[in-house]
Amino acid sequence: MQTSVPSAAPEGALSAISLSEAFGYWLKLGFISFGGPSGQIALMHYDLVDKKRWISEQRFLHALNYCMLLPGPEAMQLATYIGWLMHRTVGGLMAGALFVLPSLLILIALSWIYLAFGDVPVVAGILYGIKPAVVAIVLAAAWRIGRRSLKNGWLVTIALLAFALITFIDAPFPAVIGIAALLGAVGGQLAPDRFRLGGGHAATHPTHAPALIDDHTPPPAHARFSWRKLLITAGIGIAIGAVVLLLLNLALGWRNPLVQMGWFFTKAALMTFGGAYAVLPYVYQGAVENFSWLTAAQMIDGLALGETTPGPLIMIVSFVGFVGGWSKEVFGPLSLFWSGCAGALVATFFTFLPSFVFILAGGPLVEATRDNLKLTAPLTAITAAVVGVIVSLATFFAMHVFHLELPPARWDWIAIAIAAAAALALLRYQVSTIRLIIACAVAGLVVSYLPIRPAF
Repeated sequence: MQTSVPSAAPEGALSAISLSEAFGYWLKLGFISFGGPSGQIALMHYDLVDKKRWISEQRFLHALNYCMLLPGPEAMQLATYIGWLMHRTVGGLMAGALFVLPSLLILIALSWIYLAFGDVPVVAGILYGIKPAVVAIVLAAAWRIGRRSLKNGWLVTIALLAFALITFIDAPFPAVIGIAALLGAVGGQLAPDRFRLGGGHAATHPTHAPALIDDHTPPPAHARFSWRKLLITAGIGIAIGAVVLLLLNLALGWRNPLVQMGWFFTKAALMTFGGAYAVLPYVYQGAVENFSWLTAAQMIDGLALGETTPGPLIMIVSFVGFVGGWSKEVFGPLSLFWSGCAGALVATFFTFLPSFVFILAGGPLVEATRDNLKLTAPLTAITAAVVGVIVSLATFFAMHVFHLELPPARWDWIAIAIAAAAALALLRYQVSTIRLIIACAVAGLVVSYLPIRPAF
Protein backbone atom coordinates (compact mmCIF):
# COMPACT_ATOMS: atom_id res chain seq x y z
CA MET A 1 0.00 0.00 0.00
CA GLN A 2 1.39 3.37 -0.91
CA THR A 3 1.93 5.49 2.18
CA SER A 4 3.10 8.74 0.67
CA VAL A 5 0.43 11.39 0.31
CA PRO A 6 0.52 13.87 -2.57
CA SER A 7 0.79 17.47 -1.55
CA ALA A 8 -2.53 19.21 -1.37
CA ALA A 9 -3.71 21.58 -4.05
CA PRO A 10 -3.96 25.19 -2.92
CA GLU A 11 -7.30 26.37 -1.60
CA GLY A 12 -9.41 27.67 -4.46
CA ALA A 13 -7.56 25.67 -7.11
CA LEU A 14 -10.78 23.92 -8.03
CA SER A 15 -12.91 27.05 -7.99
CA ALA A 16 -12.99 27.45 -11.78
CA ILE A 17 -16.46 25.87 -11.61
CA SER A 18 -18.71 27.93 -9.38
CA LEU A 19 -21.03 26.31 -6.87
CA SER A 20 -24.05 27.71 -8.71
CA GLU A 21 -22.87 26.22 -12.01
CA ALA A 22 -22.37 22.86 -10.33
CA PHE A 23 -25.82 23.17 -8.74
CA GLY A 24 -27.37 23.62 -12.19
CA TYR A 25 -25.66 20.50 -13.53
CA TRP A 26 -26.51 18.25 -10.58
CA LEU A 27 -30.14 19.42 -10.65
CA LYS A 28 -30.37 18.65 -14.36
CA LEU A 29 -28.76 15.26 -13.82
CA GLY A 30 -31.34 14.40 -11.17
CA PHE A 31 -34.14 14.80 -13.70
CA ILE A 32 -32.52 12.95 -16.63
CA SER A 33 -30.64 10.12 -14.89
CA PHE A 34 -32.64 7.24 -16.35
CA GLY A 35 -31.25 3.85 -17.31
CA GLY A 36 -30.11 2.42 -13.99
CA PRO A 37 -26.56 2.71 -12.62
CA SER A 38 -24.86 1.82 -15.90
CA GLY A 39 -26.77 4.49 -17.80
CA GLN A 40 -26.29 7.06 -15.04
CA ILE A 41 -22.54 6.43 -14.83
CA ALA A 42 -22.23 6.60 -18.62
CA LEU A 43 -24.14 9.90 -18.64
CA MET A 44 -21.89 11.41 -15.97
CA HIS A 45 -18.82 10.16 -17.84
CA TYR A 46 -19.95 11.82 -21.05
CA ASP A 47 -20.79 15.09 -19.32
CA LEU A 48 -17.96 15.42 -16.82
CA VAL A 49 -15.07 13.64 -18.62
CA ASP A 50 -15.76 14.05 -22.34
CA LYS A 51 -17.77 17.25 -22.53
CA LYS A 52 -17.18 19.56 -19.56
CA ARG A 53 -13.70 18.26 -18.61
CA TRP A 54 -14.35 18.76 -14.91
CA ILE A 55 -12.50 15.53 -14.12
CA SER A 56 -10.09 13.27 -16.01
CA GLU A 57 -10.78 9.72 -17.13
CA GLN A 58 -8.35 8.24 -14.63
CA ARG A 59 -9.69 10.21 -11.67
CA PHE A 60 -13.30 9.44 -12.67
CA LEU A 61 -12.61 5.69 -12.83
CA HIS A 62 -10.62 5.83 -9.60
CA ALA A 63 -13.65 7.33 -7.86
CA LEU A 64 -15.98 4.83 -9.54
CA ASN A 65 -13.94 1.82 -8.39
CA TYR A 66 -14.13 3.12 -4.83
CA CYS A 67 -17.89 3.62 -4.99
CA MET A 68 -18.42 0.13 -6.39
CA LEU A 69 -16.83 -1.34 -3.25
CA LEU A 70 -19.34 0.39 -0.99
CA PRO A 71 -22.86 -0.64 -0.07
CA GLY A 72 -25.37 1.73 -1.60
CA PRO A 73 -26.16 3.17 -5.06
CA GLU A 74 -22.80 3.63 -6.77
CA ALA A 75 -24.00 6.26 -9.27
CA MET A 76 -25.36 8.50 -6.50
CA GLN A 77 -22.18 7.96 -4.49
CA LEU A 78 -20.06 8.81 -7.52
CA ALA A 79 -21.93 12.09 -7.98
CA THR A 80 -21.49 12.81 -4.26
CA TYR A 81 -17.77 12.02 -4.47
CA ILE A 82 -17.14 14.32 -7.44
CA GLY A 83 -19.25 17.10 -5.91
CA TRP A 84 -17.30 16.75 -2.65
CA LEU A 85 -13.94 16.75 -4.44
CA MET A 86 -14.83 19.97 -6.25
CA HIS A 87 -16.69 21.95 -3.58
CA ARG A 88 -16.02 20.35 -0.22
CA THR A 89 -18.79 18.94 1.97
CA VAL A 90 -21.44 21.33 0.69
CA GLY A 91 -20.70 20.21 -2.87
CA GLY A 92 -21.00 16.54 -1.96
CA LEU A 93 -24.26 17.04 -0.09
CA MET A 94 -25.64 19.09 -2.96
CA ALA A 95 -24.70 16.60 -5.66
CA GLY A 96 -26.02 13.58 -3.76
CA ALA A 97 -29.25 15.26 -2.66
CA LEU A 98 -30.06 16.57 -6.14
CA PHE A 99 -29.40 13.12 -7.58
CA VAL A 100 -32.18 11.76 -5.35
CA LEU A 101 -34.65 14.63 -4.82
CA PRO A 102 -36.36 14.71 -8.26
CA SER A 103 -36.97 10.97 -8.12
CA LEU A 104 -38.40 11.28 -4.59
CA LEU A 105 -40.88 13.96 -5.64
CA ILE A 106 -41.92 12.04 -8.76
CA LEU A 107 -42.36 8.80 -6.81
CA ILE A 108 -44.48 10.50 -4.15
CA ALA A 109 -46.79 11.75 -6.90
CA LEU A 110 -46.91 8.36 -8.67
CA SER A 111 -47.46 6.53 -5.40
CA TRP A 112 -50.43 8.74 -4.57
CA ILE A 113 -51.92 8.19 -8.04
CA TYR A 114 -51.34 4.45 -7.70
CA LEU A 115 -53.09 4.19 -4.33
CA ALA A 116 -55.89 6.62 -5.14
CA PHE A 117 -56.70 5.41 -8.65
CA GLY A 118 -55.07 1.95 -8.94
CA ASP A 119 -58.44 0.17 -9.14
CA VAL A 120 -59.53 2.11 -12.21
CA PRO A 121 -59.76 -0.45 -15.08
CA VAL A 122 -57.40 1.48 -17.35
CA VAL A 123 -54.74 1.71 -14.63
CA ALA A 124 -55.24 -1.94 -13.71
CA GLY A 125 -54.76 -2.95 -17.35
CA ILE A 126 -51.55 -0.94 -17.61
CA LEU A 127 -50.19 -2.51 -14.42
CA TYR A 128 -51.13 -5.97 -15.71
CA GLY A 129 -48.73 -5.50 -18.61
CA ILE A 130 -45.96 -3.92 -16.52
CA LYS A 131 -45.75 -6.67 -13.90
CA PRO A 132 -44.44 -9.39 -16.29
CA ALA A 133 -41.93 -6.83 -17.57
CA VAL A 134 -40.62 -6.44 -14.02
CA VAL A 135 -40.00 -10.20 -13.80
CA ALA A 136 -38.02 -10.03 -17.06
CA ILE A 137 -36.07 -6.97 -15.88
CA VAL A 138 -35.02 -8.71 -12.67
CA LEU A 139 -33.97 -11.85 -14.55
CA ALA A 140 -32.02 -9.75 -17.04
CA ALA A 141 -30.22 -8.05 -14.14
CA ALA A 142 -29.26 -11.46 -12.75
CA TRP A 143 -27.96 -12.49 -16.18
CA ARG A 144 -25.87 -9.34 -16.62
CA ILE A 145 -24.35 -9.49 -13.14
CA GLY A 146 -23.81 -13.24 -13.37
CA ARG A 147 -22.06 -13.08 -16.71
CA ARG A 148 -19.68 -10.48 -15.30
CA SER A 149 -19.06 -11.98 -11.86
CA LEU A 150 -19.45 -15.80 -12.01
CA LYS A 151 -16.03 -16.46 -13.50
CA ASN A 152 -15.39 -19.91 -12.04
CA GLY A 153 -16.98 -22.90 -10.33
CA TRP A 154 -16.37 -21.56 -6.82
CA LEU A 155 -18.43 -18.46 -7.48
CA VAL A 156 -21.16 -20.39 -9.32
CA THR A 157 -21.46 -22.68 -6.29
CA ILE A 158 -21.83 -19.70 -3.97
CA ALA A 159 -24.56 -18.27 -6.22
CA LEU A 160 -26.47 -21.59 -6.22
CA LEU A 161 -26.10 -21.87 -2.45
CA ALA A 162 -27.47 -18.36 -1.95
CA PHE A 163 -30.44 -19.13 -4.21
CA ALA A 164 -31.23 -22.33 -2.30
CA LEU A 165 -30.89 -20.72 1.13
CA ILE A 166 -33.21 -17.81 0.44
CA THR A 167 -35.71 -19.67 -1.78
CA PHE A 168 -36.18 -23.05 -0.10
CA ILE A 169 -35.07 -22.42 3.49
CA ASP A 170 -36.29 -18.80 3.66
CA ALA A 171 -32.98 -17.81 5.25
CA PRO A 172 -32.71 -14.14 6.29
CA PHE A 173 -30.95 -12.01 3.72
CA PRO A 174 -28.22 -10.79 6.14
CA ALA A 175 -27.40 -14.43 6.98
CA VAL A 176 -26.98 -15.27 3.29
CA ILE A 177 -24.63 -12.32 2.79
CA GLY A 178 -22.70 -13.24 5.94
CA ILE A 179 -22.22 -16.83 4.78
CA ALA A 180 -21.03 -15.59 1.39
CA ALA A 181 -18.54 -13.21 3.00
CA LEU A 182 -17.20 -16.02 5.18
CA LEU A 183 -16.81 -18.32 2.18
CA GLY A 184 -15.04 -15.50 0.35
CA ALA A 185 -12.62 -14.95 3.22
CA VAL A 186 -11.79 -18.66 3.32
CA GLY A 187 -11.64 -18.94 -0.45
CA GLY A 188 -9.32 -15.94 -0.65
CA GLN A 189 -6.84 -17.93 1.44
CA LEU A 190 -7.28 -21.30 -0.32
CA ALA A 191 -7.65 -20.11 -3.92
CA PRO A 192 -6.76 -16.41 -4.10
CA ASP A 193 -6.82 -16.27 -7.91
CA ARG A 194 -10.49 -17.34 -7.86
CA PHE A 195 -11.56 -14.51 -5.59
CA ARG A 196 -9.85 -11.47 -7.03
CA LEU A 197 -12.00 -8.57 -8.13
CA GLY A 198 -12.38 -9.02 -11.87
CA GLY A 199 -12.51 -6.69 -14.74
CA GLY A 200 -12.14 -3.06 -14.10
CA HIS A 201 -13.16 -0.12 -16.22
CA ALA A 202 -10.49 0.27 -18.81
CA ALA A 203 -10.22 3.59 -20.49
CA THR A 204 -11.24 3.40 -24.12
CA HIS A 205 -11.67 7.08 -24.85
CA PRO A 206 -9.39 9.33 -26.87
CA THR A 207 -6.90 11.69 -25.26
CA HIS A 208 -8.52 14.87 -23.97
CA ALA A 209 -7.38 18.34 -23.12
CA PRO A 210 -6.37 18.74 -19.47
CA ALA A 211 -9.27 18.51 -17.04
CA LEU A 212 -9.99 20.71 -14.06
CA ILE A 213 -9.25 17.68 -11.85
CA ASP A 214 -6.59 16.03 -14.02
CA ASP A 215 -4.64 12.80 -13.55
CA HIS A 216 -1.84 14.53 -11.67
CA THR A 217 -3.81 17.29 -9.97
CA PRO A 218 -2.95 17.12 -6.25
CA PRO A 219 -5.95 16.51 -4.01
CA PRO A 220 -7.34 19.65 -2.40
CA ALA A 221 -6.68 20.11 1.30
CA HIS A 222 -10.14 18.95 2.34
CA ALA A 223 -9.70 15.64 0.43
CA ARG A 224 -6.54 14.51 2.24
CA PHE A 225 -7.03 11.63 4.64
CA SER A 226 -6.59 11.91 8.38
CA TRP A 227 -8.00 9.76 11.14
CA ARG A 228 -9.22 12.83 12.99
CA LYS A 229 -11.34 14.04 10.07
CA LEU A 230 -12.66 10.54 9.41
CA LEU A 231 -13.79 10.06 12.99
CA ILE A 232 -15.33 13.52 13.26
CA THR A 233 -17.24 13.25 9.96
CA ALA A 234 -18.40 9.71 10.61
CA GLY A 235 -19.43 10.68 14.14
CA ILE A 236 -21.49 13.61 12.87
CA GLY A 237 -23.24 11.43 10.28
CA ILE A 238 -24.02 8.68 12.78
CA ALA A 239 -25.20 11.24 15.33
CA ILE A 240 -27.59 12.82 12.81
CA GLY A 241 -29.21 9.45 12.09
CA ALA A 242 -29.36 8.52 15.77
CA VAL A 243 -30.89 11.86 16.80
CA VAL A 244 -33.57 11.73 14.08
CA LEU A 245 -34.46 8.15 15.03
CA LEU A 246 -34.51 9.05 18.73
CA LEU A 247 -36.80 12.03 18.13
CA LEU A 248 -39.19 9.87 16.11
CA ASN A 249 -39.14 7.30 18.88
CA LEU A 250 -39.85 9.90 21.60
CA ALA A 251 -42.65 11.49 19.59
CA LEU A 252 -44.35 8.38 18.23
CA GLY A 253 -43.16 5.33 20.18
CA TRP A 254 -40.96 2.44 19.07
CA ARG A 255 -43.82 0.45 17.54
CA ASN A 256 -44.88 3.26 15.25
CA PRO A 257 -44.31 2.35 11.57
CA LEU A 258 -42.21 5.48 10.93
CA VAL A 259 -39.78 4.53 13.70
CA GLN A 260 -39.63 0.94 12.48
CA MET A 261 -38.98 2.20 8.95
CA GLY A 262 -36.09 4.34 10.15
CA TRP A 263 -34.32 1.40 11.79
CA PHE A 264 -35.20 -1.09 9.03
CA PHE A 265 -33.97 1.06 6.14
CA THR A 266 -30.78 1.93 8.01
CA LYS A 267 -29.98 -1.78 8.09
CA ALA A 268 -31.05 -2.20 4.46
CA ALA A 269 -28.71 0.61 3.39
CA LEU A 270 -25.72 -1.30 4.77
CA MET A 271 -26.52 -4.41 2.73
CA THR A 272 -26.80 -3.02 -0.78
CA PHE A 273 -23.56 -4.57 -2.10
CA GLY A 274 -24.13 -5.34 -5.77
CA GLY A 275 -26.82 -2.75 -6.42
CA ALA A 276 -30.47 -2.31 -5.59
CA TYR A 277 -31.53 -5.74 -6.86
CA ALA A 278 -29.30 -7.35 -4.24
CA VAL A 279 -31.14 -5.76 -1.32
CA LEU A 280 -34.67 -6.05 -2.70
CA PRO A 281 -35.17 -9.55 -1.23
CA TYR A 282 -34.33 -8.12 2.20
CA VAL A 283 -36.76 -5.24 1.66
CA TYR A 284 -39.35 -7.74 0.43
CA GLN A 285 -38.91 -9.94 3.49
CA GLY A 286 -39.17 -7.05 5.90
CA ALA A 287 -41.74 -4.78 4.26
CA VAL A 288 -44.09 -7.49 2.95
CA GLU A 289 -43.68 -10.51 5.20
CA ASN A 290 -42.62 -9.05 8.56
CA PHE A 291 -44.17 -5.58 8.84
CA SER A 292 -46.98 -5.88 6.24
CA TRP A 293 -46.44 -2.34 5.04
CA LEU A 294 -47.52 -3.44 1.56
CA THR A 295 -48.46 -6.57 -0.37
CA ALA A 296 -46.32 -8.61 -2.74
CA ALA A 297 -48.34 -7.30 -5.69
CA GLN A 298 -47.76 -3.73 -4.56
CA MET A 299 -44.03 -4.44 -4.23
CA ILE A 300 -43.94 -5.53 -7.86
CA ASP A 301 -45.85 -2.43 -8.92
CA GLY A 302 -43.44 -0.28 -6.94
CA LEU A 303 -40.46 -1.80 -8.71
CA ALA A 304 -42.11 -0.99 -12.03
CA LEU A 305 -42.62 2.62 -10.98
CA GLY A 306 -39.03 2.79 -9.79
CA GLU A 307 -37.80 1.59 -13.19
CA THR A 308 -39.67 4.42 -14.95
CA THR A 309 -38.34 7.31 -12.86
CA PRO A 310 -34.92 8.98 -12.84
CA GLY A 311 -32.48 8.37 -10.02
CA PRO A 312 -31.19 5.16 -8.44
CA LEU A 313 -33.43 2.10 -8.47
CA ILE A 314 -33.14 1.81 -4.69
CA MET A 315 -35.60 4.73 -4.69
CA ILE A 316 -38.23 1.99 -4.60
CA VAL A 317 -37.84 2.40 -0.82
CA SER A 318 -39.68 5.72 -1.19
CA PHE A 319 -42.64 3.85 -2.68
CA VAL A 320 -42.46 1.25 0.09
CA GLY A 321 -42.39 4.00 2.70
CA PHE A 322 -45.29 5.87 1.09
CA VAL A 323 -47.50 2.79 0.84
CA GLY A 324 -46.51 1.75 4.37
CA GLY A 325 -47.36 5.15 5.84
CA TRP A 326 -50.65 5.22 3.89
CA SER A 327 -51.71 1.66 4.76
CA LYS A 328 -50.83 2.04 8.46
CA GLU A 329 -52.53 5.47 8.62
CA VAL A 330 -49.72 6.89 10.74
CA PHE A 331 -51.44 10.31 10.91
CA GLY A 332 -55.00 8.97 10.94
CA PRO A 333 -57.50 8.00 8.22
CA LEU A 334 -58.12 11.62 7.21
CA SER A 335 -54.44 12.33 6.42
CA LEU A 336 -53.47 9.41 4.21
CA PHE A 337 -51.47 11.51 1.75
CA TRP A 338 -49.38 13.12 4.49
CA SER A 339 -48.96 9.73 6.16
CA GLY A 340 -47.57 8.42 2.89
CA CYS A 341 -45.28 11.43 2.45
CA ALA A 342 -43.87 10.94 5.94
CA GLY A 343 -43.18 7.27 5.21
CA ALA A 344 -41.46 8.12 1.91
CA LEU A 345 -39.29 10.79 3.54
CA VAL A 346 -38.25 8.55 6.45
CA ALA A 347 -37.42 5.61 4.17
CA THR A 348 -35.40 7.82 1.81
CA PHE A 349 -33.51 9.66 4.56
CA PHE A 350 -32.34 6.56 6.39
CA THR A 351 -31.51 4.69 3.16
CA PHE A 352 -29.20 7.38 1.79
CA LEU A 353 -27.64 8.80 4.96
CA PRO A 354 -25.02 5.99 5.16
CA SER A 355 -23.92 6.71 1.56
CA PHE A 356 -23.14 10.31 2.45
CA VAL A 357 -21.19 9.16 5.51
CA PHE A 358 -19.19 6.64 3.46
CA ILE A 359 -18.21 9.25 0.87
CA LEU A 360 -17.59 12.26 3.08
CA ALA A 361 -15.77 10.35 5.82
CA GLY A 362 -14.17 7.19 4.51
CA GLY A 363 -13.20 7.72 0.89
CA PRO A 364 -9.41 8.07 1.13
CA LEU A 365 -9.08 5.20 3.62
CA VAL A 366 -11.15 2.77 1.49
CA GLU A 367 -9.25 3.77 -1.66
CA ALA A 368 -5.96 2.98 0.05
CA THR A 369 -7.08 -0.59 0.78
CA ARG A 370 -8.96 -1.24 -2.48
CA ASP A 371 -6.45 -3.80 -3.81
CA ASN A 372 -6.08 -5.72 -0.54
CA LEU A 373 -7.24 -9.29 -1.27
CA LYS A 374 -8.24 -9.88 2.35
CA LEU A 375 -10.92 -7.21 1.87
CA THR A 376 -11.87 -7.81 -1.77
CA ALA A 377 -12.26 -11.62 -1.63
CA PRO A 378 -15.36 -11.44 0.64
CA LEU A 379 -16.79 -8.77 -1.66
CA THR A 380 -16.23 -11.02 -4.67
CA ALA A 381 -18.13 -13.83 -2.94
CA ILE A 382 -20.92 -11.46 -1.93
CA THR A 383 -21.28 -10.37 -5.56
CA ALA A 384 -21.63 -14.04 -6.56
CA ALA A 385 -24.27 -14.59 -3.89
CA VAL A 386 -26.10 -11.54 -5.17
CA VAL A 387 -26.75 -13.36 -8.45
CA GLY A 388 -28.52 -16.20 -6.63
CA VAL A 389 -30.43 -13.71 -4.49
CA ILE A 390 -31.65 -11.80 -7.55
CA VAL A 391 -32.84 -15.01 -9.25
CA SER A 392 -34.66 -15.83 -6.02
CA LEU A 393 -36.31 -12.40 -6.14
CA ALA A 394 -37.44 -13.06 -9.71
CA THR A 395 -38.90 -16.37 -8.51
CA PHE A 396 -40.89 -14.58 -5.79
CA PHE A 397 -42.24 -12.08 -8.28
CA ALA A 398 -43.01 -14.70 -10.94
CA MET A 399 -45.12 -16.79 -8.55
CA HIS A 400 -47.30 -13.76 -7.83
CA VAL A 401 -47.49 -12.55 -11.42
CA PHE A 402 -47.91 -15.82 -13.32
CA HIS A 403 -50.10 -17.82 -10.92
CA LEU A 404 -53.69 -16.69 -10.60
CA GLU A 405 -55.01 -17.50 -7.13
CA LEU A 406 -58.65 -16.84 -7.96
CA PRO A 407 -60.64 -20.08 -8.36
CA PRO A 408 -59.86 -22.07 -10.29
CA ALA A 409 -56.15 -21.50 -9.64
CA ARG A 410 -54.24 -21.54 -12.92
CA TRP A 411 -51.22 -20.20 -14.73
CA ASP A 412 -51.61 -16.88 -16.54
CA TRP A 413 -50.14 -17.74 -19.92
CA ILE A 414 -50.68 -14.24 -21.28
CA ALA A 415 -48.50 -12.78 -18.51
CA ILE A 416 -45.90 -15.50 -19.12
CA ALA A 417 -45.85 -14.64 -22.84
CA ILE A 418 -45.39 -10.93 -22.09
CA ALA A 419 -42.52 -11.72 -19.71
CA ALA A 420 -40.83 -14.00 -22.27
CA ALA A 421 -41.09 -11.34 -24.97
CA ALA A 422 -39.75 -8.73 -22.56
CA ALA A 423 -36.77 -10.93 -21.61
CA LEU A 424 -35.99 -11.48 -25.31
CA ALA A 425 -36.18 -7.75 -25.97
CA LEU A 426 -33.82 -6.99 -23.09
CA LEU A 427 -31.23 -9.70 -23.61
CA ARG A 428 -31.26 -10.16 -27.37
CA TYR A 429 -32.15 -6.72 -28.70
CA GLN A 430 -30.91 -4.52 -25.82
CA VAL A 431 -34.17 -2.56 -25.65
CA SER A 432 -34.07 0.21 -23.04
CA THR A 433 -36.00 -0.32 -19.82
CA ILE A 434 -38.24 2.71 -20.36
CA ARG A 435 -39.28 1.61 -23.85
CA LEU A 436 -39.86 -1.92 -22.66
CA ILE A 437 -42.14 -0.85 -19.82
CA ILE A 438 -44.11 1.45 -22.12
CA ALA A 439 -44.56 -1.36 -24.65
CA CYS A 440 -45.66 -3.84 -21.98
CA ALA A 441 -48.04 -1.27 -20.48
CA VAL A 442 -49.68 -0.86 -23.89
CA ALA A 443 -49.89 -4.66 -24.25
CA GLY A 444 -51.55 -4.94 -20.84
CA LEU A 445 -54.04 -2.24 -21.76
CA VAL A 446 -54.90 -4.06 -25.00
CA VAL A 447 -55.33 -7.36 -23.13
CA SER A 448 -57.68 -5.69 -20.65
CA TYR A 449 -60.14 -5.02 -23.50
CA LEU A 450 -60.10 -8.57 -24.90
CA PRO A 451 -63.35 -10.59 -24.57
CA ILE A 452 -61.46 -13.36 -22.73
CA ARG A 453 -58.84 -11.99 -20.36
CA PRO A 454 -57.35 -12.72 -16.95
CA ALA A 455 -59.10 -11.38 -13.87
CA PHE A 456 -58.12 -7.79 -13.05
